[in-house]
Amino acid sequence: MIKEKLKLFAPMKFEPKGLRGDIFGGLTTGVVALPLALAFGVSSGLEGGAQAGLYGAIILGFIAAIFAGTKPQVSGPTGPMTVVAAAFVATADDPRHLFWAVVLGGLLQICFGLVGFGHYIRYVPRPVISGFMTGIGVIIFCLQFQPMVGHQSRPGPVKAIMDLPEALSSINAQALGLGIFVIALIYLIPRISKSIPAALVALIVGTVVSEMWRFDVPKIGSLPSGLPKFSLSLPGADAMVPILMAGLSLAILGSLDSLLGSVVVDQVTNTRHDSDKELVGQGMGNMVAGMFGGLPGAGATMRTLLNIRVGGTTGLSGVLHSTLLTAILLGLSKYASLIPLSVLAGILVTVGIGIIDYKGLHLLPKAPRADQIVLVLVLTLTVFVDLITAVQMGFLLATLLFLKNLSDREITRSGSLTSMVVAEEGSLSRNLAENVQVIQADGAIFFGTSEAFAEAFDESDSPELRAIIIRMTRVPVVDQTGAFALSEFVERMAKRNVVVVLSGLPELPVKVMRDLEIIPNSIPEDSIYETLAEAVVGLNAKLGAEGEAELVPQPYLPKVGG
Repeated sequence: MIKEKLKLFAPMKFEPKGLRGDIFGGLTTGVVALPLALAFGVSSGLEGGAQAGLYGAIILGFIAAIFAGTKPQVSGPTGPMTVVAAAFVATADDPRHLFWAVVLGGLLQICFGLVGFGHYIRYVPRPVISGFMTGIGVIIFCLQFQPMVGHQSRPGPVKAIMDLPEALSSINAQALGLGIFVIALIYLIPRISKSIPAALVALIVGTVVSEMWRFDVPKIGSLPSGLPKFSLSLPGADAMVPILMAGLSLAILGSLDSLLGSVVVDQVTNTRHDSDKELVGQGMGNMVAGMFGGLPGAGATMRTLLNIRVGGTTGLSGVLHSTLLTAILLGLSKYASLIPLSVLAGILVTVGIGIIDYKGLHLLPKAPRADQIVLVLVLTLTVFVDLITAVQMGFLLATLLFLKNLSDREITRSGSLTSMVVAEEGSLSRNLAENVQVIQADGAIFFGTSEAFAEAFDESDSPELRAIIIRMTRVPVVDQTGAFALSEFVERMAKRNVVVVLSGLPELPVKVMRDLEIIPNSIPEDSIYETLAEAVVGLNAKLGAEGEAELVPQPYLPKVGG
C-alpha cells in the first residue's frame, strides 16, 4: 500500500518521440500565459499582484508538469482560483497571509490524492458544474468592469455591482477605449490566423498604443526582475481560521478545476489520466508557489487545449512553458510595468465570456425542473456568496432532488395472482389463487425509496390473504436500509400467518441480504425462487394446496412502480 502511494510522487516520464510538438507547445503556451498571469495577478488585489501571478505560473506550471498525472496539462493561475484569492485578500488583515492559505491548499490537495479523492470527480452533477462555471464567468466580468473604465478593481462582485453608478459617472474614455480595442483584437485575430496568440498580440498592441499616444490610464507599475524569494511570515493565532477556510476552498476548487480539465484532455486525446497523481502534482506545485509568493492555480483548460493543438503530448511542454516565463521575468520586466490595467481587464473579460457554459444555459428551459433549480441556485450562490458554498449546496440539492425523483417513481402496487400476467406458466390451487398477491418491485430499494416500498407493502392487508410473491427481477440494488425494510415486512406478515416468497432475486441483493444475515434468519432459503412459476409451485407445497388449476396468462401485466 505504501509503495503504491509513493508512486504518486514519482516524476512523469518524458517521451522523446514527441519532442518537436512539446517544444512548440511549451513556447506557444508560455507566450499565451504571460498576459493571463499578469492579469490574474493584478485582479487578485495583492500589492505587487502582477509578479505573484507570474511566480504562480512559473512555479506551479513547472512542478505540475513534472509530477502531475495528465501529460499535456498546462497549469497556472486560473479564473476560479483567482476569485477565491481575491476574496481572501479583500477581507484579510494581512493580505500576505494568502500565501499560507495557498500552502495549506496544496497540502490538502496532496492528501486528497493520497486518499483517492480524484476518482469522485465523475459524481459531480452536470448542472452543478454548469452553474459554477457560468458564475465564475459572471464574477470575472463584474470584477473587470471598474478597471475597464479606469478605476480600481473592487474586492468582490457584490461590491462591484453596487459601485457601478459611481464608475459610470466618471469614465476614463482612454481606458475604456483601450479595453474595447483589446477585446475586439482578441476576437478578430483568430479569424485571420488561429496560430497567432491573440491575447499576447492584444497585450503588446494595446500597450504600444497607450505609450505612443501617451494615454493617461492606470498601469501595472514596477515589477521585480529577479527570481522569487521565500516569502512566508508566521501569522498570528487570530488569522488561522480565515487561512484554514481559504486553504480548504482553494484545495477543493483547485482539485475540481484541474480534474475537470483532465477529463476534457482524455476526451480530446483518447487517453486516460491518473486523477490521484494529478492532485498530488497540483498540490506540490501550489505548496511551493505559496512559499515563494505565487498565486494559487490549477490545470488551465484553454492553455492545455492550445498545447495539444500545437503538438504538445508530455509534461515537457509545461516545463518549457515555465522556462519561457522565467526568461521573460528576468529580461522583460521593465516593459511589463508599462501595461495598462484596462488592457489586462479586456483580456480577462474575454476569459470570463469563454468560461460561461452557453450550452447549459441554452438548454436550461428544456432541462428537467430539478436540474434547472440546481443550476440557478449554484449560479446565484457563486456570484453572491462564495464558490465552495455554491458547489456544496448544489451537490446536496442535486442529490436530494435525485432521491426524491427515485422515491416518487419506485412505488410498488399489488394485485391478486389471477388478475396478473404470469410471465412463466405456473399453476396454483383454484381456491388459493384469489388470496395470493403479487408485488412487482421495480427499481433500487435503498434508503431513498425504502419508505415508499414499506407503504406499498402495507397495502397487503386483506383478511383472506394467504401468501405474497414479491417479484425482484427489476431490483438491481438493495442497500442496508432497503434490506431491513424488506425483512421487517416479511416478519410482520409471518405474524399474520401470511407466507412471503421472493422470485427473480438478482445476485447483488442476495449478497447484501446474506451479509446482513437477513437470509436465512428472516427470509429462509426455501422462500427464494428463480422464476414466478417456481414460486407458484413452491407456494403449492408450502400451503398444502390440492386440486390444482391452470392459470391462463392475461394480455398484459399492469404497470407496477413508476
